[in-house]
Amino acid sequence: MDEGEPLYREAINGARKTLGDAHPSTLISIGNLALLLQDQGKLDGAEPLYREAVSGAEKTLGVEHPTTVTMQENLDLLLRDMGKA
Repeated sequence: MDEGEPLYREAINGARKTLGDAHPSTLISIGNLALLLQDQGKLDGAEPLYREAVSGAEKTLGVEHPTTVTMQENLDLLLRDMGKA
């Protein structure tokens, strides 16, 4: 694990406990951890987090919400970088 990753994971765990898995703040934290992992080149670790964040945002905020759109775009870029798109 790198410097910021444990802090993000701790924040996500706290958000899950206090706000719930589907709360926008929880989903944004998950997306931020995915972005951090992507920036560190840990693409395989970022993918499931992006998928969780996108799925939750679609259900909670709707597919056209700016947060959902941004998370989907980030996932799309990751998949392209992984050769999966």
